[in-house]
Amino acid sequence: MHTLLLPLIAMLAYALAAGTVLGRLFHPAGPLLRLTFSAACVGLVLHAIALSGVLFTPAGQNFSLLNVSSLVSWLITVAVTVTALRSPLILLLPVVYGCAALVQLSVLMIPQGTQILQIEHNPLLLLHILVAFIAYVILILATLYSVQVSYISYKLKHKALSMHSQLPPLMQAEVLQFRLLLVGTLLLGITLLSGALFTSDWLGKHNLHKNVLSLIAFVLFALLSWGHARLGWRGKTAISLTLLGSLLLTLAYFGSRFVREVLLSGAL
Repeated sequence: MHTLLLPLIAMLAYALAAGTVLGRLFHPAGPLLRLTFSAACVGLVLHAIALSGVLFTPAGQNFSLLNVSSLVSWLITVAVTVTALRSPLILLLPVVYGCAALVQLSVLMIPQGTQILQIEHNPLLLLHILVAFIAYVILILATLYSVQVSYISYKLKHKALSMHSQLPPLMQAEVLQFRLLLVGTLLLGITLLSGALFTSDWLGKHNLHKNVLSLIAFVLFALLSWGHARLGWRGKTAISLTLLGSLLLTLAYFGSRFVREVLLSGAL
């Protein structure tokens, strides 16, 4: 019963956190952030407990599509919550908490798949997976920041910053966006390099499309980082390349798992 109860309460907590922001998004005093973060923390704790129960099994670690999605969602939500305690992220909070609530709904609705690994016996594989997760989370954060930067820039151009006190300065948000992009790109490069060096079937049929898409995403992110540093790329160019790179990386990380575990297995 607790396997369903914990995700259910976590989903409700995340939904409450998102709702408290959306309900007062344009309020002069802003959202009730104490309530928002309290609900989010409840969701994060219950999410972590529920996830650990299904991720770690006696046979090994179950890196199914659902578990990996839940883990990535938890990592992103933690990162955004911690960052929001020090920097205004009012536009990102309802998006992140809303997505976390949807992931918990998926946990409740979709049958659990199985893909057992024993990474504790393979330190290099453990390191590779850890860096891959961190790279993906950081690049998704950079993408979220690019959306926020685009919104702030739009409001400044139209002189319509009704939430001015709730938004970070444009330059501050843009600097953080490209710092995240650079760090995430470097970690993604390390992930690709370590996979090529330490994975015997890196170009195998079941890994080929994942690695090709990840490589294309890496090239796009690296190109954007170079273009910003050397040519001053920003604005529409930055957000377009960031969104495209994140889409390709998401397809690389989750596409094959979705086809194999959901479509082909008839889980839905």
